[in-house]
Amino acid sequence: MTEIALTAAPTSDPSHGRMGADEFSELADLLDGLRERFDETPQWEFCEGFMAALICCRRAIDPSEYFAVLLDSADDGTSPFSAPAAAQRFSELWQRRWDEVVSELEADAASLNDEHCYHPEVMDLRGLIAQLSEEERATLGNDPVPSFAQIWAIGFMYAVENWPEEWALPRDKEAAALIDEALQALLDLTEDDTDPAAISMMGEDAPPSVSKSRVDAFGKGIWAVYDLHDVWASIGARVQQIRKAPEPGRNDPCPCGSGKKYKKCHGT
Repeated sequence: MTEIALTAAPTSDPSHGRMGADEFSELADLLDGLRERFDETPQWEFCEGFMAALICCRRAIDPSEYFAVLLDSADDGTSPFSAPAAAQRFSELWQRRWDEVVSELEADAASLNDEHCYHPEVMDLRGLIAQLSEEERATLGNDPVPSFAQIWAIGFMYAVENWPEEWALPRDKEAAALIDEALQALLDLTEDDTDPAAISMMGEDAPPSVSKSRVDAFGKGIWAVYDLHDVWASIGARVQQIRKAPEPGRNDPCPCGSGKKYKKCHGT
């Protein structure tokens, strides 16, 4: 089946409201279908972190460029989805979430409880597994289960690692220190949560699955995204230096090809 280009859809209508669980489930299903063709297709939580880093990035990276990194699509923007309808729907939902995150990061959020605050779409996989019966848990095998927000942070840092020149620390010492501290907060979230579980993200009646320190680190990670977004926006895109080619010596042949010395031709 002919594949179509995977590009960002037109900006979505903010009046549509926040994305709901059904739309995030649809995104997950689209990625699950893609994973049948490409084993390394990431989960949505990874994409969520990857997207946040792109939005914070110093340079506006073209969708054809970042989708080639995220979803193994071609450099020309050709979609990895074999069905045009699936590619189109993924683009629509991607852009819808992109616009939502941009709006949240540009909002003046006073606290994490603010309705306009950025809330990454992350899952407490350990909490979900803790609610299963022993028989159900036995079928899952012994593979390690990611910690809360770990995959989101890994997705964020994956984007940073793929465009290192856009994340190189600026000369301004204060801005560089802020960026370095924010990236460290996100890097900390890529590590496993080894502290005692004390909190459940699944509700008060669910067994605890996340440590208190992890919840605090997650909050710090969200504010780190705000800091990165704001500081790079204030600095602006990198200015490309134009290097002037060295002029020939006065007695060198003129580069125009006239056969004359430079001083008697274009060097006059």
